Amino acid sequence: MNALRLTVGWLAAAVAGRIVSGDPDQEVGNVVTDSRSLQAGDFFIALRGPRFDGHGFVGEALGRGAMGAMVAVGADLKVGPYENAAIVEVADTTIGLQDLAHAVREAAATKVIAITGSAGKTTTKDTIADFLSASYRVVKNKGNLNNHIGLPLSLMQLRDRPDVAVMELGMNHAGEISTLVAIADPDVRVWTNVGDAHLGFFASPDAIADAKAEILERAESHDVLVCNADDPRVMARAVRFAGRTVTFGEAEGASVRAIDIEDRGIDGMRAHITTPAGERVIETPLLGRGNLANVLAATAVALDSGISLDTIAARAAALRASDRRGAVHRLRGGVTLVDDSYNSSPAALKRALDVIAKEGRAARKVAVLGEMLELGAYARELHRESGRAASAAGLSALFAVGGAPARELADAAVAAGMSAANVAYFEKSDAAAPAIAAAIRAGDVVLVKGSRGIRTDLIADRIAEEFA
Repeated sequence: MNALRLTVGWLAAAVAGRIVSGDPDQEVGNVVTDSRSLQAGDFFIALRGPRFDGHGFVGEALGRGAMGAMVAVGADLKVGPYENAAIVEVADTTIGLQDLAHAVREAAATKVIAITGSAGKTTTKDTIADFLSASYRVVKNKGNLNNHIGLPLSLMQLRDRPDVAVMELGMNHAGEISTLVAIADPDVRVWTNVGDAHLGFFASPDAIADAKAEILERAESHDVLVCNADDPRVMARAVRFAGRTVTFGEAEGASVRAIDIEDRGIDGMRAHITTPAGERVIETPLLGRGNLANVLAATAVALDSGISLDTIAARAAALRASDRRGAVHRLRGGVTLVDDSYNSSPAALKRALDVIAKEGRAARKVAVLGEMLELGAYARELHRESGRAASAAGLSALFAVGGAPARELADAAVAAGMSAANVAYFEKSDAAAPAIAAAIRAGDVVLVKGSRGIRTDLIADRIAEEFA
């Protein structure tokens, strides 16, 4: 199928904008919002935010070869000698970007799969894309472009009219998923779970579930919901879905169900799965039951899209963890690094510790646990619970990094039975990295996990360098 051709006139109509200058028939180049990454022929959208205003960079963008720009009504552009550029004026450029993405999505006629959940979104997205790529041309979000700006930019890939777009939807406040659903208009919605990530922005886990449930909005009878049969908060809200529901999990009655589960520690998971298309044994190097659930979700989507169970099983066995999301690195001296430093929440940390607890071949089990952010008034108690979980995992050494909640985690681990001599606390990751790397011994299995703001990735990288 030919690529979708966007002209200045088409774009202006899609965003209810006014062409201030330029040729309506001129073709619109790649859409960008960052003038630093702009290339000649691109179309620049000048976004405004609390700490920036892209209108101050319109002149720079045009000077670097942008063919045009979307700007807000009344903006002082100061574009100098670039008056012949295609300038489209709108009331609000952020809404303009979102409207443009929605128009592209509708015109492309691509099947859109949208994913939300407190944990596992990226792994589920990557796994769905991998399974479907066996038979379809597939695009997905790049990196973490999953919010009210990143999702529209990701949807611009639909100008090439792929068969399927797999998009994760991120949020940390109520109403955000609703906005993203309106933009993406998904044909298939995947709801992985409800956890305690971003709990500091909500009154309760039920409030998080209500916000995630916005994934159900605007559905029609032909749309599909793939949801977690093991999560009571998900299932209690899924009954409101207007379309067809497919479930996954370990619960009896799940459409795609895992039984006879074998947790193989850092070697991954194995399970017998039952589906409407038959039964298979699935093996994956992805770690833990959380990732098994992600594979089950992807299996449900793939089966619904006509991918065979044999193909799914073969691809599941070849999966690799997304960067810093449980990636296993086997290093010199028999050191095994489990780099899960991309982010953390209490529920996700518990699942990661369960993996380490089941690893029976390590000389020592070591965890580097960064503070978990955005937990608000729940932070201290949830970190204490995590400290107790760390102690129960049978760790030989624990390093906690971050502010006061991280110290609470360390203290709780000691109170739960870990020797104080085997527990250390650091305030900053950059200062902790050399000391922790020096403490690692041959044969250790080392889990590194923490919220992005704590930068435990610095520690993971230092360990990898020391044992390269």
